[in-house]
Amino acid sequence: MNVVPPSYEALANLNWLQVFLFGIYPYIALVVAILGSWARFDLSQYSWKTSSSQMLQPKYMRVGSNLFHIGIITVLLGHLFGMLTPHFIYENFISAAHKQILAVVVGGIAGVVCWFGMVLLMIRRFTDPRISNTSTFSDKLVLILLFIQLNLGLLSIFTSMKHLDGATMMNLAGWAQDITMLRPWQAAARINQADLIYQIHMALGITLVMIFPFTRLIHIVSAPIWYLGRRYQIVRQKTAQ
Repeated sequence: MNVVPPSYEALANLNWLQVFLFGIYPYIALVVAILGSWARFDLSQYSWKTSSSQMLQPKYMRVGSNLFHIGIITVLLGHLFGMLTPHFIYENFISAAHKQILAVVVGGIAGVVCWFGMVLLMIRRFTDPRISNTSTFSDKLVLILLFIQLNLGLLSIFTSMKHLDGATMMNLAGWAQDITMLRPWQAAARINQADLIYQIHMALGITLVMIFPFTRLIHIVSAPIWYLGRRYQIVRQKTAQ
């Protein structure tokens, strides 16, 4: 099963909202994300951090953070490779239908792991007075948006189970590849054929890409690789004179 371009009829049936959300909005979000990240790094480097609250209250932090990060990294990598890898690269090894089943199983397990981690982190963030009072509006907002997005993704599994032939998954992958190849009209036409829960999930995902430079999510694009080449620190114990 190959990614089939949308028909002329599908292109003709597009409305302005679909064209904007799934054909134009992704580019706006990407430009804002790139410029916003550059501006924050240039103007406010010291805010480029997650502002860990572990010192204020370690309860639930270790378990919640580990579950969240293990789950979310698995989900993001699955989305990245699953949607941007052309079908001809893997069609000799796995069919579209089997790839969709694999995505449902692995994504579902990773999503549940992430869900439990997020619940623990939200309990800390919203119920502990010290953490809640030192949290910014964006800290709480992005946690809520991520939780909504995660639940939408988990709920979409039930929709995916209704059609396991791989056609929907190929269509969604075609959207991501059309966006990458600068084909906004074709991309929007593909989403026009998708179920509503996929459309909401993708629109919110695009929004998260746009706002992440202005939140603690900015640490996603940070990697302290310079630690590998730095000199050793020599720590000497102070002796009594």
